[in-house]
Amino acid sequence: MEIDKKLIEEIVRAVIEEVSLNQEPGNLSSKKEDLGQISVGNFLSGKKPASRGTNPKEVVIGVGPAFNTHIHKTINGLDLSEVLDNIKAGIEEEGMIPRVVKVFKSSDVAFIGIEAAKLSGSGIGIGLQSKGTALIHQRDLYPLSNLELFPQAPLLNLETYRAIGKNAARYAKGEKVTPIEGRNDPMTRPKYQVKAAVMHIKETELVNRKQVTIEW
Repeated sequence: MEIDKKLIEEIVRAVIEEVSLNQEPGNLSSKKEDLGQISVGNFLSGKKPASRGTNPKEVVIGVGPAFNTHIHKTINGLDLSEVLDNIKAGIEEEGMIPRVVKVFKSSDVAFIGIEAAKLSGSGIGIGLQSKGTALIHQRDLYPLSNLELFPQAPLLNLETYRAIGKNAARYAKGEKVTPIEGRNDPMTRPKYQVKAAVMHIKETELVNRKQVTIEW
């Protein structure tokens, strides 16, 4: 596979800028446009460890370590609060109950999703990275297997996230589910690759394998 040297240079430059940004006091929020407002302080205050649910009507949504504390918008500019609200609405429209947890042990959407599924009373969970990548997972599947995957976050909109919630609820009910048809654009990867790399680095910086998953 041919390596795009220009793309590598852009990623390296963006990463260096991000690292420099984090090391300059008083300059933590100057990258709002790219990463969302960066928050500081003890954002775990008042949060309790997430427990395994017992209600078979429950669908758990697992979010990444930076979700709405260090990153506030998806890679294509959707407000993360609105994304979460639409996923929850989709679950509720199917008569099921959403619960949200924040996962710190990984920034990988597969492992966020399987953690959510293991905590879910129904055994069905949704994994959601802060940049917007999502999947639907099931408790007894391998981490890198899943029910549905939505890898091209730049192409996802609020209607898609609502549909993800609805499908997750249908899996939880044991109903026949028609997978959501994914959109595809070959130009998405080169257009967003640098931004995706920087956002993933930001989320990965917050991974803490000793921090338990918390109710969110």
